[in-house]
Amino acid sequence: MTRGLGIEQADLDYFMAQGFLQLVAPTPAPPLVFTPAVRTPQQRYVTALPLATKVTAGLGLRGFRLNLAVESASGYEDLLKLLPKIQNAAGRGKCLALEQALKG
Repeated sequence: MTRGLGIEQADLDYFMAQGFLQLVAPTPAPPLVFTPAVRTPQQRYVTALPLATKVTAGLGLRGFRLNLAVESASGYEDLLKLLPKIQNAAGRGKCLALEQALKG
């Protein structure tokens, strides 16, 4: 692994003899523990806003006012209030990711 740096086995042996390096047994990594992340309303808003914009923009002219409402939403609470209207206009299936971003 060190040949690319110009360090050969003889160099490593010398460093070990001088006490600069020593062999140690690798320690096992601790087990991974996943805990659910708690997201702030601001984080939810930042995640959900592009999703809401994409869904409402995909509605064309019939979603124009809804798209404007999404773009003028000033925070998490505003976007959460718009979720039922977006679901009614686009269908719940197209809003699953958005709902998860807001509520999940």
